[in-house]
Amino acid sequence: MPELPSGTVTVLFSDIEGSTKLWEHGPTEMGAALVRHNALLREAFERSAGYVFKTMGDGFCAAFPTASNALTTAITAQLAIASEPWPEFAHIRVRMALHTGAAEMHDNDYFGPPLNRVARLLSAGHGGQILLSLATQERVRDSLLLGITLRDMGERRLKDLIRPERVYQVVAPGLPAEFPPLKTLDARARNLPIQSTSFVGRDREMEEVKTRLRSSRLVTLTGSGGTGKTRLALQVGADRIDDFADGVWFVELAPLTDARLAPQAVATVLGIKEQPGAAITDTLTRELKTKELLLLLDNCEHLIEASAQLCQVLLAACANICILITSREALRIPGEATYRVPSLATPDSKSSSGVEALTQYAAVQLFVDRALAVKTEFRVDNGNAPAVASICHHLDGIPLALELAAARVRSMSVEEVNERLHQRFHLLIGGSRTALPRQQTLRSAIDWSYDLLHEAEQALFRQISVFADGWTIDAAEQVCGTESVEMTTLLDVLTSLTDKSLVLAEERNGATRFRLLETVRQYSRDRLWERREQAHWQDRHLAYFLALADSAEPHLTGAEQQSWLDRLEIEHENFRAALAFSCAGERANARGMELADALWRFWSVRGYLSEGRRWLSQLLAAAPVGQAAAMRWRALDGAGNLARMQGDYPTASTLHQESLAIARQEGQPRGIAASLISLGLVARALADYPTARAYYEEGLAIQRDLGDQRGIAMALSNLGNVAHDQGDYKTDRALQVESLAIRRGLGDRGAIAMSLNNLGGTLACTEGDLSVARTLLEESLAIGRELGDWQGIASSLNNLAIVAASQGDSATASTLQEECMAIQRAVGDRRGIASSLGNLGNAPQRRGDYRAARARYKDSLAIQRDLGDRRRIVASLEGLVDPESILAEPSRAARILGVVDQLRVDIDCPVPPGEQPGYDKNIAAVRAAIGEDARFDRAWQEGRAMTLDQAIEYALQEHVADG
Repeated sequence: MPELPSGTVTVLFSDIEGSTKLWEHGPTEMGAALVRHNALLREAFERSAGYVFKTMGDGFCAAFPTASNALTTAITAQLAIASEPWPEFAHIRVRMALHTGAAEMHDNDYFGPPLNRVARLLSAGHGGQILLSLATQERVRDSLLLGITLRDMGERRLKDLIRPERVYQVVAPGLPAEFPPLKTLDARARNLPIQSTSFVGRDREMEEVKTRLRSSRLVTLTGSGGTGKTRLALQVGADRIDDFADGVWFVELAPLTDARLAPQAVATVLGIKEQPGAAITDTLTRELKTKELLLLLDNCEHLIEASAQLCQVLLAACANICILITSREALRIPGEATYRVPSLATPDSKSSSGVEALTQYAAVQLFVDRALAVKTEFRVDNGNAPAVASICHHLDGIPLALELAAARVRSMSVEEVNERLHQRFHLLIGGSRTALPRQQTLRSAIDWSYDLLHEAEQALFRQISVFADGWTIDAAEQVCGTESVEMTTLLDVLTSLTDKSLVLAEERNGATRFRLLETVRQYSRDRLWERREQAHWQDRHLAYFLALADSAEPHLTGAEQQSWLDRLEIEHENFRAALAFSCAGERANARGMELADALWRFWSVRGYLSEGRRWLSQLLAAAPVGQAAAMRWRALDGAGNLARMQGDYPTASTLHQESLAIARQEGQPRGIAASLISLGLVARALADYPTARAYYEEGLAIQRDLGDQRGIAMALSNLGNVAHDQGDYKTDRALQVESLAIRRGLGDRGAIAMSLNNLGGTLACTEGDLSVARTLLEESLAIGRELGDWQGIASSLNNLAIVAASQGDSATASTLQEECMAIQRAVGDRRGIASSLGNLGNAPQRRGDYRAARARYKDSLAIQRDLGDRRRIVASLEGLVDPESILAEPSRAARILGVVDQLRVDIDCPVPPGEQPGYDKNIAAVRAAIGEDARFDRAWQEGRAMTLDQAIEYALQEHVADG
């Protein structure tokens, strides 16, 4: 295959004329004919060094380094097609078009205006015809082969609506020379305005609107300001012009302020004179009764009733006219089909995709096209691609906003434009001076919609700006239902805002969720702040989401955990907005602290550990003097738990000590017991088992005094875990059995499953009790499945995998661990996923598959790095020692061991006694593999000298052994 041409290229497009009818009349014959057609074209392309970069249905898109090669190929292919004995029901006639220009090339594909131009040129032709643009004609006219001429077809308006194109037809021996008139805009009556820019990224929308027009005589394009409704309507009209004998006519209604002038505007465009003594509407219907035309009525929203009445009259009286409307809300008359024009597809704001992937998005294509118009040397490269992605995402793919942002590239880098998007209504100004005022700035575009709203609609539009990333109808009623917008009418007002294209309504899992595009939300928020209403509505927003978090908290463990976690995930941006408001003022601080405390389990399970700590830290720092002690105690305890989960044990200990001091000062025994348990968890993580046992025993004594059986069972289980870590499985077993007995007495199925799991895990460590361990774990798993407790299910599966591995059944162990991880992935438990990945590395390591083991350990390490969990980072690094020693070089393994040694010192987490023999064996094996104590010691010290970030980066590097 030839290389993909670059720079200035000639592009050849082809397709089969009337292929749809051919398939209908002879599907069998057409199938065979298409195969032959494809072979003929590919043979012609290959002979002339043509590169086929895309096929679309029966059409080919090929690029050539020279225009002469492209022309020779087109003629050769047409001669081959003309001489082929096609079957009766599959007589193939192919049209071709050539255009030359500089196209953007990414990922073996081309983009940019030249592609749009040649596609429009092709649509003007007929089967058997070859058409050339002026750019191509100028390159081939002096090198034409004998007998070949180029017939000047004149300047023609192609259906892309931009500048006219001088079109040439190839006349060659053996090919037909006479064809029907070109299918250009000049062939039909019309007043479609010439556009100064190309039409980008709306292929799917074009087809959907044209499909609606085929089944309905009235189609209304709706959408918020700047989404490109007018441009889409014009392009649809241009593409459909051949279907209307009397043409396509564009009527701009935006300048009108008097609704009574709408019929006159239509009559003026069509050249229909008002008749004395007759209503203009009657004159219109009489003149249009026998016409076949398409009317484009643009910007009807401010004349909505007059537009509805006019359309209803015209459609009833004139059987052969169709009407395409653009409006920010539907007309709501019989027979109307609506189509909401979506924003252009955008990449994620933090997209790390390469340039090739990025330019597949329509929003990026439009931004690049418009940026090139103001700065011809503009290019998207790996350096500015993230900024381009961010601009397109944060401007919601709104065409007007993208065009205004691209215009700034004339004097600013895309990085600078991106940095100033928080001031978008000041930045995105200076559109075309000839455009309507509301199309010259982003704010003006939304002002137009806002000013058309009734007072109640304006009020609700401002209020809903306090929501972030959407809301439910219940949230809207609770937050915004007031004397100005009563709950009984709020849904109607919200529906009206949706109908007017300011609010988006989307169905998720059987429920409707509303949202504002971020650009529209910033506008409505600015309006709220202008009226100094923001604090009141933010306060109501905080109250609602605090109530939601409080309702969720009891369900964040147990049978309903996943559904509640998912619900909190959906509302995470709203929780963030509420917490930000809480940090800004004293009055809201206490409720913000309560909110953060209610969310800490959600943050821990879903992997938002660092974020949760930041919120709690900010709220505690901003807390007013004299804040309720109970509130502060709970916040400190939650912050300490998150710190512990990240391996930040000094901070966790400090926070829990402070919470314990408050509980003792306030005389709150339950608070004291809870703080002692938290401190015990920190001490156990640090392998400070005497201290951990002391905390647990003090907590147990308090629980016994309180008669709190659940607390007693929990304390006994924790004490058993300490014994387990120290290799005292007999004591651990006794304590877990006692804890299980209490829980069975309470009938607490979830707690029973937890004790069964702990006890089974303990027995799994003693080979003689593996069968009993499996029985207990299977019972625990059954209860977990019965309750739908995903966390209990995952934990049981994990321990069952350990039992299977201990019995030498690696296949079962891997299957169980994979199921465990699938559950964790389903609920977004990143800590659990990381742990499972580490466990999944153990099986291949035992069977000598070090590559698979290393991949698992590295995946686990990458997640632990993101979570900041230093204790589990240690485990992942230790897992990498053997694979690195064998697959790479022993000195890498020695450096990793040095890192582990220093990290254990830093977090005060020595090797547990039960794991010490295996740890010592690893060190001895690596030392022996290196062969020289001095080299081992040097590598070990190099590892100890690394920062944590350096160490993780080093461990994640791909490295193979020398030689």
